[in-house]
Order: sequence, then structure tokens, then C-alpha cells
Amino acid sequence: MNLIDTKYKNFALVREMLRVSEIIGNFDFGQTKRIVDSIKETNRFFLTGEGSSRIFPAKRFIASILGRGLNLMTATEGARQALEYDLSKWTVMGASNSGQTKELITLFQKLNAEKHTRLFGLTANAGTKLTDVADSVVLSCGKENAVAATMSVVEQALVYQSIEVGFADCRCGCVERKTEAGHLAAEVLAAEYDTELIKKVAAAPVIYLAGRNNGVAEELALKTNEITRKRSQYLEGTIVVHGIEEVMNPEDVVILIEPFEQDAEFYKKNLVDGVGLTVIAVSSKPTLFETILIPSLPRYNEYFQLLAGWNLLVQTGVASGIDIDKPKRARKIGNAF
Repeated sequence: MNLIDTKYKNFALVREMLRVSEIIGNFDFGQTKRIVDSIKETNRFFLTGEGSSRIFPAKRFIASILGRGLNLMTATEGARQALEYDLSKWTVMGASNSGQTKELITLFQKLNAEKHTRLFGLTANAGTKLTDVADSVVLSCGKENAVAATMSVVEQALVYQSIEVGFADCRCGCVERKTEAGHLAAEVLAAEYDTELIKKVAAAPVIYLAGRNNGVAEELALKTNEITRKRSQYLEGTIVVHGIEEVMNPEDVVILIEPFEQDAEFYKKNLVDGVGLTVIAVSSKPTLFETILIPSLPRYNEYFQLLAGWNLLVQTGVASGIDIDKPKRARKIGNAF
């Protein structure tokens, strides 16, 4: 996608997606020191919110913490469910793009009434209810005009990544390589995919997204609804071949996000040969399937996977003649306070 071609340039969603490379390249990794200090005292970090403000940012953070074996207890849940938890010993951070999400505000009001002193917010909008009830980080991206949250989701994830960097006194290179990551992100977003591939996705009654529980495939399943108006389902890990194939149809499409190499033959046998599905991989390496190749850079790979998925969905939505900025029923604020 780009801002030159007439089929893209008038959409706010495209403009906001394309800003992500700049957001990554210019991100301030030092802005969360006070939150890091709190987490170091509690050694427990609870990440909450609703929808896109939680799925990718929180789950990517937790997967990264577990992958590195860091000594930090982490958990995430929606704010409604979190009302039922004892969070008195946790540092709690809640993300809301709008700053007005009812479930999150209600949770923070409850915790404030209980004299909880380690509450932090994360929002794209200053002067909102969230900034009233919690010490909040305000994103640099500003307000989004498209219904689907995009640039805010990536910046939220970067804020959590900065907390990881501070907590671990990180020497992984992600701070030093952020400019490179921004350039690679721009390349991913600018890629144009094969026309026949887009036609297959546009014709699919259902789009399944399968991958690790790190927020990427799950977030793309939500974006599939908002951007292409198609039914979708997120299939965690290897669930894609653990029963769901019974109700899949040859017209459906499965998108594998960085598929597990050791399972590729099994996926092909059951999904392609067995069901007759179109299977597409988003991967940093060639696969047995039609593959959207993306770059690889440590600590940024999940971002590239997400952006490639966005690009595929935008090209599908545009090819289908959809107003990708304005779904008929979906709202910018799911449940406003």
C-alpha cells in the first residue's frame, strides 16, 4: 500500500498504518522508567484493557518475557474479568486507545477505591477519563480517524517493550536498531502482493489465522472483521489441525503466521491435500505454502508479521470495494464510559 495510488491514498486507515515506520524509528525507550521502578518492587505486572489495546501489546510482551526466561510474573486479562481478581500485590497497567473504555475505567475506579497505588494507564488521548484515574503514558501517534486501531496498537506494544528493556537492563540491541526496524517496517507496508493471491482471500467465506499466542494472529483475526468484513477465527498454536478442519471448506483461506517448521508437512497434508484449502504463510523464511516473505530483526519480528497481515487485509478490502475506514456497525470505542 502507498499514498500515491488512487485506490489507497484517500483512506485514513492507510495513512495511519504507514505512519508506523516513523513511530518505530523515533520511539523513546526511556519514557517508562517510573513504571519499571514499580515493577521491580512488586515483581508482578498485570496488563489489561480491551480489544486491540490488549491483544497484541500485552500478549507480545508476555511471550517475550517467557521466551527470555526473565524473573517477572506476568499476566493479562480483559478489564471486566480482572474485576474478579485480587490485584493488590501487582503493578497494573491498562491500555485504552480512546482513554474512555468503560470496562477499564470501572476497574481502575475500583482499584483506586481500594487504595491501590501502582496503577498506570496507556492511551493515545490526553485529558481523558483514563488520565484522570491513573498515571498515564500518552502515545505520540495521536488520535486515529479510521475505526480499526493500528498505529496506536504498535506504539502500545513499543511502550510495553520499553518496560521490558528497562526491567531487564536489556542489551538485546532493539534500542540501537530501531531506525533499521523503522525502515524495514516501511518496506513491509509498501509491498504489493500477487493479484491472484488477493482474489483468493477476497473470495474466501472464512479466513482462519493461526499462530503463536503472542497476539499477532489473534489481532489480525479482529482486523479481518473490521477491514475486510469477513468472518474470521483465530486458531492458537497447532489448533489449526486439531479438529477445526472438520468444518473447513475448500473456499476458505488459512493464514499461518511464522508457521512452526516441524509441523509444515502435517499442515500441508491435512489442510491443503485433505481439505483443499488455500494456505498462505507470513514468514521470514520460505515455506511449503504460498509465502509472504518478511524481513527478520530480533525483537521486531512480531511487528513485521502484524504489518504484513495489515497489508494483506487492506489490499483485500480495497479489491473488494469496501470502505475500509468505516465499518457499518463496529465502533471506534467499543464501550465508552
